Amino acid sequence: MSEFAPNLLNGKSVQLYTLSCKDRPYKATVTNYGARLVSLEVANKSGELVDVILGFDSLKGYLSSSEPYFGASVGRIANRISDGKFCLDGAEYTLPKNNGPNCLHGGVKGFHSAVWDAYQSNERSIEFRYISKDLEEGFPGTLDVKVTYTLEDVADGSVALRIDYEASTDKTTVVNLTNHAFFNLNGVECGRDVLEHKLVINAESYLPINANQIPTGKLESVRGTPFDFTTPAKIGSRIEESHEQLQLAGGYDHTYVLKKSGDIPSYPIPVGSCHLAASVESDLSGIKMEVYTQEPGVQFYTGNFLEGKNVLRSGVKDVRRSAFCLETQHFPDSPNQPGFPTTVLKPGELYKTLSVYKFQNV
Repeated sequence: MSEFAPNLLNGKSVQLYTLSCKDRPYKATVTNYGARLVSLEVANKSGELVDVILGFDSLKGYLSSSEPYFGASVGRIANRISDGKFCLDGAEYTLPKNNGPNCLHGGVKGFHSAVWDAYQSNERSIEFRYISKDLEEGFPGTLDVKVTYTLEDVADGSVALRIDYEASTDKTTVVNLTNHAFFNLNGVECGRDVLEHKLVINAESYLPINANQIPTGKLESVRGTPFDFTTPAKIGSRIEESHEQLQLAGGYDHTYVLKKSGDIPSYPIPVGSCHLAASVESDLSGIKMEVYTQEPGVQFYTGNFLEGKNVLRSGVKDVRRSAFCLETQHFPDSPNQPGFPTTVLKPGELYKTLSVYKFQNV
């Protein structure tokens, strides 16, 4: 990635950083532009390292991309806010409309487009920090945000990419952070789509959407629908069915309401327990990814709006269905839907959550 040499953007240096494991050759690269994951190399069933993240080998690639969220930390509010506005403590806040009538992923100048400060204390972990000023993209309060990436060796022989999020505010605001990595477990270089990937999502219900891709406020059972991934199913097995919800989104682009009962496998961490959100595997590569989170939902997206306009680091194009996303988060449009888990953060409170992406061979 020689073209990703330090660059100046808005007067700040943009750099690439490498994370490596202690006992295995796996490695991740990240950049302070958008506090984003650039690449992640994991071993396939032949022991070869393959990159499973869609991305570019230069800052120019990210700046010119028609898809602005590759690998990015997304905020201040991930996902959509209807009509680009919400009310909080009796005041109405107006946001940029960058997705039809909606505000998507924090607006035009969301966290994905910011140059973060970077602090790397060792080869396995890096902390990114960003100060989002009061009324930046219309959101109230100055928000102090930290995103920490850590590449960990796990006792069972797997490797985990852990992402910790923290935020504090000086004024009541709303916060919902996630990572927007686009995954292809076949290995990005092979140019194969992800429709043969086998997926399990640990959810009995999902959030149906309206024509503007805003949740209706209801929870629908996945049973008997193309949204049922309670047992392993190929991503592409039902994606073309004539289900209204699939037609509205052009495929899967929906939030699943995660189960958190005691019988769910958990990922042990010092600050508590992350529950299993989903698992995905590629028969082609033998790579299996498990996603754990402390969040109530996960947005499953199948690259419906990728159009092949961008040439990626591997030389292949980002065509439709060339990747999937599993974005752990609170529910879309939460500031406008009081029945959803709250995204409100007040002064003196600490927003703190984490998600883990665990990789192994099957």
